[in-house]
Amino acid sequence: MPTYHRLPDQPVPGAVIVKLYRSDGHIRGYVRKVTDPSEDDTIFPGEEMGPEAALKLAKTHSQGAAPIYVELAEGVEWDPNWGATSG
Repeated sequence: MPTYHRLPDQPVPGAVIVKLYRSDGHIRGYVRKVTDPSEDDTIFPGEEMGPEAALKLAKTHSQGAAPIYVELAEGVEWDPNWGATSG
């Protein structure tokens, strides 16, 4: 099972971030990639997706090398079925 990291104050460029939030009573997510501080982060296109799909997309975009961070919006708690978290 993959390990994800809590979003730090200053994520490194190249890192992938999954933001999980509530929408219409369901947990949804989107994925973005951190770029150089002088540029806007890259948000990967897609409609709202469930947590599992967002985490899978993040894993694909990290290519196994970039860290994957998770940002939980207010009212969202981590589900251990999604994987482990550190930090």
